[in-house]
Amino acid sequence: MKVYTFEKESGKHITAFNSSFVMTRIARTESATHVGMVFLEPGETIGFHKAVVPQLLLVIEGEGWVRSDMHQKRLIKKGEAVSWTKGEGHETTTESGLTALVIEAEDLLLNNFHGFMKI
Repeated sequence: MKVYTFEKESGKHITAFNSSFVMTRIARTESATHVGMVFLEPGETIGFHKAVVPQLLLVIEGEGWVRSDMHQKRLIKKGEAVSWTKGEGHETTTESGLTALVIEAEDLLLNNFHGFMKI
């Protein structure tokens, strides 16, 4: 399990093509990719299971707890993300509610994620 931040402060200012904005790069893939939103109400859980492919969960709103079979329970909040490798057992819970973007892909590459935080 790796935890990331994708808040504006971890992004890069883009000026190409006469632009002016900040972008936080998240991931890239070359194969089929599943992108979805997860809505957990207070007290709800994504139960412990093994990741079928590498996964990235980006918290858009709220906060909760994540853990894996290799890492203890850890708080995650808005502006942070967590990734799990293929086959890694993991779980997400929340006491107050959590909305997240989930990206799943066999060849999900996160090594260029600018906001890496060691846990």
